Amino acid sequence: MTTGMIDQFGRRIEYLRISVTDRCNFRCTYCMPLEGLPWLPREDILSYEEITEVVRQLAPLGVSRLRITGGEPTIRPQLTTLIAMLRAVPGIEDIALSTNGVKLPQMAEELKAAGLDRVNMSADSLRPERIREIARRSLSFHPIQSAMAAERAGLGPVKLNTVVMRGINDDEIEDFARLTLEHPWHVRFIELMPVGEMRELTFEHVVPSDEILARLSAIAPLGADAGPERGNGPAAYYRFPGAPGSIGVITPMTHTYCGDCNRVRLTADGRLRTCLYGDEEVNFRDTLRAGEPLAPLYAAALATKPREHALLQMKVGGLRALSEIGG
Repeated sequence: MTTGMIDQFGRRIEYLRISVTDRCNFRCTYCMPLEGLPWLPREDILSYEEITEVVRQLAPLGVSRLRITGGEPTIRPQLTTLIAMLRAVPGIEDIALSTNGVKLPQMAEELKAAGLDRVNMSADSLRPERIREIARRSLSFHPIQSAMAAERAGLGPVKLNTVVMRGINDDEIEDFARLTLEHPWHVRFIELMPVGEMRELTFEHVVPSDEILARLSAIAPLGADAGPERGNGPAAYYRFPGAPGSIGVITPMTHTYCGDCNRVRLTADGRLRTCLYGDEEVNFRDTLRAGEPLAPLYAAALATKPREHALLQMKVGGLRALSEIGG
């Protein structure tokens, strides 16, 4: 295994999140405006060959874990082709996918066959009518069916990510948590991050993780847990007694987890972001297309990776929506 490069705060960078598209078949209230965004021109978006070349150059520098994101990555045609190409890069040990889950019943088996290891699936409600309200799209699917399709295909550990919004879906916290009593899934509750042009969602809609855990402790005692074997990321995990699955909380608003950050992000148009909410971007695309090496740019970017995000100060690098950077 290649040792990851170290940033200016001694964090070992091993994890690259890759946005393959800025488009999505949802318009979730916390992620994208109802009318969508000005989409990137096709010629600005990295090809699968270019994405693979970025990974091929960063793997010897310590990148060993990948996550495919969007927008919604499964709407980009022939996604399995990219996964197979990335799987063939020496040094890549783990490839995960973040998805809204709509296409998992049809795609899970072929994604696994192409080399995908696991999935994280967004699931903000278990009620069909509420899914339509939050996603602002009428797409007939149920997150439980999609998660089961991923599990059957061997794309585990399966994680369900729920953005908790007060007065919108916080009455389903207990319902989601009870899934871990029945399935070996990892349900993660994410504090809402009000950013950009999502004006209808404010800090008043944030449900702190401490409140979530207090409510769940009323169901049964929660014990601290190590969580899934792979891809723990920024979550802190807990488990009900005897439950096959675990409960995680991700706390960008109340308990910053930046001290252990080991990730950087590649946007769909080929810009490297060293922080989800940072101001700094490095243009990999033009350097790549000029046939020049990425290593000097990558080293310079890590040298300026910030200590922590500035979300609470609402300094989010001019973002209009979370969908622009792949979360």
